[in-house]
Amino acid sequence: MTDTIPLDSNWIAANPPPVHGSGTTKNSRGRVLAIGGSAMVPGALRLTGEAALRVGAGKLQMATIASAAIGLGLVVPEAGVLALPQDADGEIAGTAGPLLEESLKGCDTLVIGPGMGSTDAAKTLLRLILTQPCDKVTLVVDALAIGSARDMREALAAFDGRMVFTPHHGEMAMLTGLEEDMIAQSPEKVARDVAVQYGAVVVLKGSDTVITAPDGTTLHYGGGGTGLATGGSGDVLAGAIGGLLSRGASPIIAAGWGVWLHGQSGRRVATTSGPIGFLAREVPAEFPRLLPQ
Repeated sequence: MTDTIPLDSNWIAANPPPVHGSGTTKNSRGRVLAIGGSAMVPGALRLTGEAALRVGAGKLQMATIASAAIGLGLVVPEAGVLALPQDADGEIAGTAGPLLEESLKGCDTLVIGPGMGSTDAAKTLLRLILTQPCDKVTLVVDALAIGSARDMREALAAFDGRMVFTPHHGEMAMLTGLEEDMIAQSPEKVARDVAVQYGAVVVLKGSDTVITAPDGTTLHYGGGGTGLATGGSGDVLAGAIGGLLSRGASPIIAAGWGVWLHGQSGRRVATTSGPIGFLAREVPAEFPRLLPQ
């Protein structure tokens, strides 16, 4: 079995993200499209989107239900916002496909799932995405969209080598059909199996986080402290990984750096705000201080 590599300062120093020198434009720094949100969690994409920008993505577009779109655009004025139809439950409706087509053509990385509250809606949205031409797009599958991927392995093969899953143990249980306690007993094995099956880098989140790639490369991060166990924390992580992918980082580099930035930033916020009680939206502001120049 492949040895597990500590995700520490040594790994970070040896695996830097892409460098953008003189002549860089906002397009060359990467374009992220984040799709998600719902009437119950209308602000989730604010967390995802800000995280993507804070790790250096050049452009951001957020696609969410129409009733939340204007408010979202006002709190993240650096981003474009696409208003999508919503169903009776306040989720993105299955008729959103045509509206997303141009945005999908114009992005480098797609993050799908943050803030969605219905597995059925997430499944419908993921199916819509998989019917669009996305030959060069990298994909981050987050939250309920992860469980939806269980019946779409064949379609997701189009993203083989260009995809990151970011499940916690509950979402991994939805994806695999395993009990959560079984996942907790063998997190590395479960993550490796999923990575091979889907051709994706898997970020299995918990008090410790396991990151594994289809080639067996496995990283272990000891955690950023209990304060990160708070609502919206996963939305931030998904955005950080998406932003790094858009800049040209490989999936394993983007996942490793995203997890490390998220955890280390949580530690930094905890030193000023206290170990628990800080908000997920306070974490991304620390990212630029930790990124290499």
